[in-house]
Amino acid sequence: MPQYAILIYEKETPGGVADIPPEVMEANLRAGEKIAEMGVRVVHEQALEPSAAARTIRKDGLVTDGPFLETKEVIAGFFVVEAADLDQAVAVGRLLPIMDGAVEVRPLLAV
Repeated sequence: MPQYAILIYEKETPGGVADIPPEVMEANLRAGEKIAEMGVRVVHEQALEPSAAARTIRKDGLVTDGPFLETKEVIAGFFVVEAADLDQAVAVGRLLPIMDGAVEVRPLLAV
């Protein structure tokens, strides 16, 4: 079955997870049940540390603190799922509650 990365982008908040409203946390928990009911298998799920913990490696090999991307949103977490097709993977992405960001669904290369 094809695999898809589902990337969750949000604006960072000073309090991190503590700033996530309870209803959003509850919706996240319910999303897992709905995903399973769709027959989609979550291969991996992971939240990320704040972007301040990141290091960026540039083409010239220079390593800098933080992500330093030209964006207001950062990757907050990601899933890898096995779904029948891109439409089903997008349906999974639509289940995820987003406060002030977006969800990106991207097919993984079959290697």
